[in-house]
Amino acid sequence: MSETTIHLVEGMTCDGCARSVTRAVQRLDPGASVAVDLDRGRVTVRGGAEPAAVGAAIDAAGFTWKGVEAA
Repeated sequence: MSETTIHLVEGMTCDGCARSVTRAVQRLDPGASVAVDLDRGRVTVRGGAEPAAVGAAIDAAGFTWKGVEAA
């Protein structure tokens, strides 16, 4: 089941950062759709991976995952 979550991420400053975060999430969940908003520090993920696992992948890519935005 696909679910959309918005992750709060610190440390993203450029298009290279956006590509790194996207790759990290898609390695975890190859079918995930990932949209990065650098200005707002948000990463929108539509996929099947658990939010905490996505956060761990983002942290492992060198960024700081601050949790999921409340609905």
